[in-house]
Amino acid sequence: MKTDFTKLRRKLDDAITYADFETAILLSQDGLQSAQYQENLGEIMYFKAQREIIAENYTTAFKFLGQAIQYNPFDGAAYNDRALCSIELSGNEEQALADFDKGIEVEPDYATIYHNKGWYLNKLGRHQEAIRCFDKALELEPKRAVTYENLADAFLHLGSTEKAVEAFHQALKFLNPDYIDIRQQIEAKIELLKN
Repeated sequence: MKTDFTKLRRKLDDAITYADFETAILLSQDGLQSAQYQENLGEIMYFKAQREIIAENYTTAFKFLGQAIQYNPFDGAAYNDRALCSIELSGNEEQALADFDKGIEVEPDYATIYHNKGWYLNKLGRHQEAIRCFDKALELEPKRAVTYENLADAFLHLGSTEKAVEAFHQALKFLNPDYIDIRQQIEAKIELLKN
């Protein structure tokens, strides 16, 4: 049976996003084994990179992601993850934004790329641009809790407390019930903002 790599990648992305590293390790191993079984070189390099990202070996992950892109130049997730590795390694703003943009170009309906580009723009103080990226991510994936949480942060930076609280409420609405710690953190932020 052929593995649905897109579905597996999404699960892996969620696990990494919410710091569920035990699940992430298992998913990356499953992905790598399936890719090796199917002799899919692009996926092999992608899942090797994921194992390195989880282990915080960003230089090695960056190299594997470059190889994944060579095998499949239309792999938006590989560009996305290479951008994140660039940020971790050097904070090379131009390289990271170029990889995010290339990922969006080759895979325009992949919400994660818009989300991560928005997260980075927000980190750079480019909050309005970040909000546009978060809006696009939510247009593609309207129940994406982590994007609402980051959108709230961007609104806070712009002094829009009411919009931030609204976005936090949306994050809670769609947050996986298993993430109790994150739910409590968001609820605490809402309480602080109401006072």
